[in-house]
Amino acid sequence: MSAEGTGCAFRIRQATSSDLPEMERIYERARAFMAEHGNPTQWGPRRYPPRDRILSDIGQGKAYVCLCGQTVCAVFYYDYGRDPEPTYLEPVEGEWFAPGPYGVVHRIASDGSVRGAGRFCLRWAMERAGHIRIDTHKNNSVMQNLLTSLGFCRVGVIRLPEATDNLRLAYEWTGEKKQEL
Repeated sequence: MSAEGTGCAFRIRQATSSDLPEMERIYERARAFMAEHGNPTQWGPRRYPPRDRILSDIGQGKAYVCLCGQTVCAVFYYDYGRDPEPTYLEPVEGEWFAPGPYGVVHRIASDGSVRGAGRFCLRWAMERAGHIRIDTHKNNSVMQNLLTSLGFCRVGVIRLPEATDNLRLAYEWTGEKKQEL
């Protein structure tokens, strides 16, 4: 499948430990991009995600890379199940549209070399799950706009236990048109 206007035939595959250097490079670029676009705190000060988290994602078979040709241009975490994300069990405010099972996407990042890679990754997850939950920082307007353009609706706020600035905007896509919070 190729993304409109990019000329790139993107494809997704599970990440392997040999992808680690490219994944770290992409996350470094994503931290810089977020800081340049008004979101310096979501991943920046903690150098998130740390190497051990990336390796854990790979080891669990839940880390994925997006390729343009043979080049890794984006990365993300994907899981699917009844309740694959414990922090989504009880939103701080709001409520989810539908019960599980659902897919979850985390740590999505692009190196910016090819337009549309992040959108392609999210569409890939949407096609597989049919129901996706995701969260993002209040200052991550780029991700908020991308989610809205794909039909996700903001449903409330969740709390991340491991972050100091721990409230995140929660979004959901069920494949149906919903009324946003």
